[in-house]
Amino acid sequence: MSLALVGTRGLLGMEAQAVTVEVHLSAGLPAFNIVGLPEASVREAKDRVRSALINSGFEFPSKRITVSLAPADLPKSGGRYDLPIALGILSASGGLPGVDLSKDCYVGELALSGELRGVEGVIATALAAREQQQRLYLAMGDACQAARIKALDVVGSESLAQLTAMLNGQQQLSVIPPQVALDEVPEQLPDLQEVLGQPLAKRALELAAIGRHNLLFLGPPGTGKTMLASRLPGILPPLDELQAVEAAAIASVANLPREDGQWYLPPFRSPHHSASMVALVGGGSVPKPGEISLAHNGVLFLDELPEFPRSVLDALRQPLEAGVVNISRAARQVSFPARFQLIAAMNPSPCGHYQGAQMRSNPDQILKYLQRLSGPFLDRFDLSIEVSPLPQGSLSKSGDGESSVEVRERVMTARARQLQRQGKLNSELSGRELSQYARLDIEDARFLEQSIHQLGLSTRAFHRIWRLARSIADGQDLADIKRVHLSEALSYRAMERLLAKLAA
Repeated sequence: MSLALVGTRGLLGMEAQAVTVEVHLSAGLPAFNIVGLPEASVREAKDRVRSALINSGFEFPSKRITVSLAPADLPKSGGRYDLPIALGILSASGGLPGVDLSKDCYVGELALSGELRGVEGVIATALAAREQQQRLYLAMGDACQAARIKALDVVGSESLAQLTAMLNGQQQLSVIPPQVALDEVPEQLPDLQEVLGQPLAKRALELAAIGRHNLLFLGPPGTGKTMLASRLPGILPPLDELQAVEAAAIASVANLPREDGQWYLPPFRSPHHSASMVALVGGGSVPKPGEISLAHNGVLFLDELPEFPRSVLDALRQPLEAGVVNISRAARQVSFPARFQLIAAMNPSPCGHYQGAQMRSNPDQILKYLQRLSGPFLDRFDLSIEVSPLPQGSLSKSGDGESSVEVRERVMTARARQLQRQGKLNSELSGRELSQYARLDIEDARFLEQSIHQLGLSTRAFHRIWRLARSIADGQDLADIKRVHLSEALSYRAMERLLAKLAA
């Protein structure tokens, strides 16, 4: 048969869309053409496939070879089409008699020796193959990763020659058994007990973990802001199976596979302040997920916050509210999930201080420095905490606070209470849901509204403080919000107090 059909999948954002590789051999001068919007990496498959077939012991047909990647309007990129193209040539030339290659999914890059190499987007491809009840054929390394997806038959192979022997029945299929990912042991993560002092900052970190609230640390250099933020993963609950698969799928599309010990660990991303908007938000000629999507179901930590370009930070405003980022290009539009918890740290002034003997900046310089952050962006933080220098004598003490494991237990209990009551975390509650699950009496509602008016805060801040008060009550196992919870939530507004002081 001179025509062969092979099933595979191409990546477009988070979607692994079905692609059919059609291979036709015809008479005429020897040629090898690939059509169907192939990018340079796909067009170069001609040389890789030719060498792989010859070095695997097969004869390369001296005919006119036409390879069509359908649908024709879907852009194709990467080396993932090498394997289906090679199998299509073998099938069309009679090397795989009686084998139907169109019903399953074959993905892999070929080395010149015929060895199979891994590709990006393995988890996304595995999810799409499971949905269509396809068997998935991959390189051995990728197969072990894809086997973490339940209810999916995955076949791993080391080389093209080995896979063709399996398909011809000359060798047993290497169906990979389901892989069970190991959970990260909390004791192996950075421990909160290592942070000296800072009881208020630790309290704020726990509240942020309970309700998945956004948190801003504000203080001079060397007070432990970055150290505190890096301890957050150790007090967060593990991801459930659905969240873990979502995080792994995004990481696989970015070609950053998650290891066994990371599978159920919430992602923690900490990009440098030189990161571009595309690196942070996502995009590119072939759209890829950015840092905010890689932090989906986890934490995005921005250190030295004012050093990020203002336009880059303002690009985070919409994803912070919507939980998704939409990348639009002239030829295509893709969406990436981006429900992340934002933790940030910054100095209060260019010199790092705003009072005391080390103060070298005047109020105008401080205001200019803080104006690098827009008001609408700062409005997205539920808590802003001042992290002050440690008092004398603190450095000589050993860690005397609670360990991350102890705090983690309280966070897990409080989160379980939220999920049982409302089916979501407090930071996700809408205004109507707040009235239902975080009801305030008339006097407390009036108190909160008056406080917001006095502080000059927005309606968005009103709801964020209300949600935070709900988390404070959940942390104390209380069904109702009290005035003391609202007062504590209002006290975590260090940035507003600093701006008011400078404006006075």
